[in-house]
Amino acid sequence: MAEETKNSAAAKGNGAAATETTAAEQQFIIERVYIKDISFEAPNSPAIFTQDWKPDTSLNLNTQVNVLGDDHYEVELHLNVTVKGEDGKTAFLVEAVQAGAFMIKGYEADQLNHLLASYCPGQLFPYAREVIANLVSKGSFPEMHLSPINFDALYAKNLTEQHQAAAAEAAAKEADA
Repeated sequence: MAEETKNSAAAKGNGAAATETTAAEQQFIIERVYIKDISFEAPNSPAIFTQDWKPDTSLNLNTQVNVLGDDHYEVELHLNVTVKGEDGKTAFLVEAVQAGAFMIKGYEADQLNHLLASYCPGQLFPYAREVIANLVSKGSFPEMHLSPINFDALYAKNLTEQHQAAAAEAAAKEADA
């Protein structure tokens, strides 16, 4: 079947053959999804359970990419969730690093960057949400489900900020010259 595709693409012309060859060489495989690090703290238990539950929640999110070699990458999604009661005391703190091993091959540098910075964290986030919800529940706190995150929007915002910073730096160098 693969041979037939190559022959029919070659019959259409070199452009079509190149496009189909490139698409055939691209691979994205999720090899593993795993918890790399996890922590749950409830420093003010059991006193916090006697208060009215009016939580103030903060979420800190970050990603890290580790190159494993030979088109293999580890992507880490770091989540820190802090919930405080109305008195400002910490009810609980969850720190989780949800990670995945990915094989990504045949993509241009900008496409690879997008996959690693946006798509892979998007694949990991549902696992991290589940882990955090389970920990909070086991800590005897009311159910907590993190809202979905648009990693594409975060990626686009980060790219825009990088371009603006580069432009400002170039302008500053030009002004100094």
